Amino acid sequence: MSDEWDTKILCMGAGYVGGPTMAVIAKQCPKISAWKTDDLPIYEPGLLEIVKEARGRNLFFSTDLDKEIEEADIIFISVNTPTKTSGIGAGRAANIKNCELCARQIAKVAKSNKIVVEKSTVPVRTASAIQRILKSNENGNSFEVLSNPEFLAEGTAIPDLMKPDRVLIGGQQTPEGIKAAERLAGVYANWIPRDQILTTNLWSSELSKLVANAFLAQRVSSINSISALCEATGADVSEISRAVGMDDRIGKRFLQSSVGFGGSCFQKDILNLVYLCETYGLQECADYWRQVIQMNDFQKRRFSEKVVSTMFNTVTGKKIAILGYAFKKDTGDVRETPSMFVVRDLLQEGAKLHIYDPKVKREDMWSEMDYTCGVNHKNTPRLDEMVITEEDVYKTCEGAHGLCILTEWDEFKTLDYKKIYDAMAKPAFLFDGRLLCDHKALREIGFEVHVIGKPDPNKFIGV
Repeated sequence: MSDEWDTKILCMGAGYVGGPTMAVIAKQCPKISAWKTDDLPIYEPGLLEIVKEARGRNLFFSTDLDKEIEEADIIFISVNTPTKTSGIGAGRAANIKNCELCARQIAKVAKSNKIVVEKSTVPVRTASAIQRILKSNENGNSFEVLSNPEFLAEGTAIPDLMKPDRVLIGGQQTPEGIKAAERLAGVYANWIPRDQILTTNLWSSELSKLVANAFLAQRVSSINSISALCEATGADVSEISRAVGMDDRIGKRFLQSSVGFGGSCFQKDILNLVYLCETYGLQECADYWRQVIQMNDFQKRRFSEKVVSTMFNTVTGKKIAILGYAFKKDTGDVRETPSMFVVRDLLQEGAKLHIYDPKVKREDMWSEMDYTCGVNHKNTPRLDEMVITEEDVYKTCEGAHGLCILTEWDEFKTLDYKKIYDAMAKPAFLFDGRLLCDHKALREIGFEVHVIGKPDPNKFIGV
């Protein structure tokens, strides 16, 4: 970085949080490997255009970490904090090893005072651990640690950063901490109204992120639980969502039933919240939030079981077309994607799976499948033969006995379903896990259609 800037910001980590956040800050503050090319390592609508505008002007990507630490005034820690897979708290607690490594490197290298900002989602009081590590440095530097959690949704990260509902900054309630928080607030104030920039103590900020995601996931699991009841009784979950959502006290957001939620945040953050509750002896609170995860697992499993039971109780040797593998549209992220669990279940049943997704890379699919589900080429014979990734959606469906829509990509709304139907084996089953299609039109074409939360017309006459 050159010496012409008022404030130099370093972000340690350039993934789904760090990359878009720094790109937007660079765009909105004109005086401050793959990221150096137009083939960015992540897909996010609008991100490439912003990176190209700011890159080389006031947005730089470097692997010379020590040099950038020395030069930076503000350092963001935006590294992965996965759920622990072994040891104390396995399956619930967050592993903050990467955050600690960042803090140790900053303490070792820094030669001047720094503001260190937690951008990663972390357990409450992680800032205290980071502060202790930084204070152990031998250079006599002063460090202020802030919490600045991200509230981004993948697929809309750029609008979320450009026009956020709020920016939250937590800091120590000391003169130095308040001054550091105000300096960071001044960066955001270049494009965000000051009354939307909230300052709190460190612990409230850290916990707010977990609670926000827990509340959102809770709404998804709540409406998904009702979708199962709708299918059993003949009610329509979309009609219920509309009726309930018109109540101002409840609102319309996150009341769309689906095959389940995914992504890197919801499950991880709820499990983190569960572990925190257990740590502080609040078992009833832990059990309450754990049920949100259990309902999500139930919904994914229920979808897989519906496919098998509907297709004459066997999918062995049958071709199943999977439309969509990312956990939501407008992203290539496959972490905890519901599609992965459906694919795993159908693979175990002996189905031959052909998968189409416009943004997911095959290597990412296998990496997450191995990490989360334990399915890999070593323990699953003929895996490449049983799971085929396609680049053409119509070829994906050709000769298929069943078709599963698992990601709500807009392009799936306008496919030529008559062409797809004509090329499929008969009866042609279609399972809509995202309430995406015109189901009446599909049935008129000839499909046997099954939809999350919708009554089966073969079972309920007149619906």
